[in-house]
Amino acid sequence: MSRPLQLTLAILKPDITANPSVLKNVWTRILENGLYFVSSKHMHLSSDEAEEFYAEHRGKFFQNRLVNFMSSGPVWCHILCGDDVIGRWRRMLGPTKVLKTVYDEPESIRGSYGLTDTRNCAHGSDSDATAKREVGFFFPEFDFEKWYKEEHQLFQRDLVEFDPHLLQHIAMPDIHP
Repeated sequence: MSRPLQLTLAILKPDITANPSVLKNVWTRILENGLYFVSSKHMHLSSDEAEEFYAEHRGKFFQNRLVNFMSSGPVWCHILCGDDVIGRWRRMLGPTKVLKTVYDEPESIRGSYGLTDTRNCAHGSDSDATAKREVGFFFPEFDFEKWYKEEHQLFQRDLVEFDPHLLQHIAMPDIHP
C-alpha cells in the first residue's frame, strides 16, 4: 500500500476571492495538479479572527497590515489532500516575497497574481503540525482521525468525484475501478 495522503490548509485571500476569473483559474490549477478538495468554506474573517489566526506574527511590522487585509473581504478556505500536498501546494504558490517571485517563478500562483508580500493571493500550511492546527482553526468540525479511518483510503484509491457546487471531492465507496 502507498504512503498515506497528507492534508493541508489552503486559504485564497481577499484579493483572489474578489476576482471570479482568477479564483476559478486557481481552483482549476489545484485540480489539474491532482490535488483533492476535502472540504471548502467561503467566509469573511473579522479583525479578531484574523489577528488570532496570525498570532505568530504579533509584534512584527507587517502584522497589522496583514490582519487588516485578511479581514477586508471574503476568503475561501480549503482542506486539500494529496501525496506531499503541503510541498506541492507551496510550490504551486511560489515564494511569499512577490517581487522576487514575479521574476523567479512567474508561472506560480503568487507570480501570476500576487501584488505585494501581504496581498500575495494565498496561504499554505508549512508542516503537518501547522496544517492540523490551521485546519482546526477554520474547520473545527473536521476530525482528522475519523477522516483517515473512514475516507482516506477512498481518496487514496481515487474513489471520489468532484462536486463543483460544493467545491469538494465526495467519497464514492460504491464506485469500483
